[in-house]
Amino acid sequence: MAGFRFASLGSGSKGNAWVVQAGLTTVLVDCGFGSREATRRLARLGLVAESLGAILVTHEHSDHGRGVARLAAMARCPVWLSHGSHAMLEAQGAAPVSANILSGQAVFALGDLEIAPYPVPHDAREPMHFTFFDGVRRFGLLTDAGHVTPRIEAALGDCSALALECNHDLDLLQAGSYPVALKRRILGPYGHLDNTAAAALLGRVGGTGLTHVVAAHLSERNNAPELARAALAGALGCDDAWIGVADQETGLDWREI
Repeated sequence: MAGFRFASLGSGSKGNAWVVQAGLTTVLVDCGFGSREATRRLARLGLVAESLGAILVTHEHSDHGRGVARLAAMARCPVWLSHGSHAMLEAQGAAPVSANILSGQAVFALGDLEIAPYPVPHDAREPMHFTFFDGVRRFGLLTDAGHVTPRIEAALGDCSALALECNHDLDLLQAGSYPVALKRRILGPYGHLDNTAAAALLGRVGGTGLTHVVAAHLSERNNAPELARAALAGALGCDDAWIGVADQETGLDWREI
């Protein structure tokens, strides 16, 4: 029987997926990889598709939702997502067969996990993220948010572990080669959090009980792990090395909470 832990199959613009496990319950958050690649990445964590009890979807963008339907069919597990995300995946011909529509911010239980959805501002249709509670400790996950809202702060204010979007370094993005329209999208209120914004959020919600902080969804062209680590460490007054980073290729190995 597992304790309470989390990991990432990969985090970035090319594909995202997170695993959360408590007791006998294993859930996947997003699957932005094809089913074969997702299976390979699950194996690195000692998992097979059939071990998944459910897949949660944050939003329909391809780097989060492209592999959900096929992996859920392989795993024979249900999918939980918002009405908006389901409608968009359905329009793309990628809606899962076994879908459960989440009702707003209603907390629900999946096996040994209590899961609390919360809305995030992003340029998708009804995007959301989640916190996970095993009865003692809480893990909060946040990526793909254009700005921090009071609801986000409230959701993440009592967590033992956090994975926070650090998409870009503002200076690198502004000086980089991205088209102006793409820069505006990323920097806009429904784009992505930069290192400084993520650090400011961490400074407000991070308490003394934190056991893990992980920087997530880093841009490969407009950020660097050392910049994200330094920003988050500065918010906590800790050593940079204590901050984890979930990267695109290797994800993040299991972290026990």
